[in-house]
Amino acid sequence: MSSTDKNLSTFSTDGLGDISNLRFAIVVAEWNTDVTERLFEGAFNTLVSCGVRKENIERGNVPGSYELTLASQWFAQREDIAGVIAIGAVIKGETLHNEYINHAVAQGLTNVSLKYDKPVVFGVLTPNNMEQAVDRAGGKHGNKGDEAAITVLKMVSLQQRLSR
Repeated sequence: MSSTDKNLSTFSTDGLGDISNLRFAIVVAEWNTDVTERLFEGAFNTLVSCGVRKENIERGNVPGSYELTLASQWFAQREDIAGVIAIGAVIKGETLHNEYINHAVAQGLTNVSLKYDKPVVFGVLTPNNMEQAVDRAGGKHGNKGDEAAITVLKMVSLQQRLSR
């Protein structure tokens, strides 16, 4: 479902297990900082509002979205990290750079998640322009950071339930 049909900040917290003692990482791309900072704030605040302690959220900054994969792997390989959120914004421009970067990051994060058997969530915006990015970073379509945070929490909770 596209974000024009569903608000990214509207979600259910049903089924979340005890997450209060779990640690999470948020990796944030520094490219398009106006957007990625809003996404980070959404993810951080959603984690906290759902019961994650602030001191259990670790942030790592990377230069751009392409670097999200490796930094996410560094966090995912740590046993004390339950899940990782990768935050970025790749805005379509005059070249095809966005297609190459978005595909590489999506595939890379999927590979990291499978390799370390833990959720590594794609919190990367892929809009056509800055207006669409702002609309999805706390604007009229909600905040993709919120969606990424609730996704990591639901995946960790499912993993906990299945491993009992």
